[in-house]
Amino acid sequence: MAHPSLDQLSTQLESESSRDRMVALASLRDVPADEAVPLIKKVIDDSNLQVRSMAVFALGVKQTDECYPILVKLVESDPDYGIRAAAAGALGYLADPRAFEPLVRSFYEDTDWLVRFSAAVSLGNIKDPRAREVLTQALKSEEVVIQQAAIAALGEIKAIDAIDDILDFAQADDWLVRQRLAEALGNLKSEKSISALKFLEKDSHPQVSQSASISLHRLSEAP
Repeated sequence: MAHPSLDQLSTQLESESSRDRMVALASLRDVPADEAVPLIKKVIDDSNLQVRSMAVFALGVKQTDECYPILVKLVESDPDYGIRAAAAGALGYLADPRAFEPLVRSFYEDTDWLVRFSAAVSLGNIKDPRAREVLTQALKSEEVVIQQAAIAALGEIKAIDAIDDILDFAQADDWLVRQRLAEALGNLKSEKSISALKFLEKDSHPQVSQSASISLHRLSEAP
């Protein structure tokens, strides 16, 4: 089946049907970034929230020089928390070190947990070691999903000096927290990590024990 042309996609993005607009956005995945971004921008302020969220996410995947400032503006000032969260997530996909400061501001200043969760995840994705302090603060969140994100992100940035902080979660009630810990420790080679992983390998939840085994194997092969 022939792929739609850019003109066809452009027209489809102006359709009155939100489904048509979403299909057009999905079709842009095979279009080069410099051609896709001008079309994505057509629906960045769409009246339909799903279309907007898709467009924001697409700006993180289709990377041009235009994407970063658009996403920063959205994460800092959009009135809808879902769009701010999507923009924070998209900034992580960009893996642009400039995103460190706006993401930290979002984590500390945004009132919605979903935005702060996305910011924590993205701080791991951009792998900036400066994120250690904010992520350690995130471990103290009352939202379990934010704790999960912070543990994973501390592993992503290879924050060896945060091992003691995350080991406090080795017996967390939520098995997903323990699984994130097992995965994160696989990026943090130390005697404490190996000891904790051997403990987690005996966890009652199979996904936790499996993750611990995988991380132990990874550490055994690490230089």
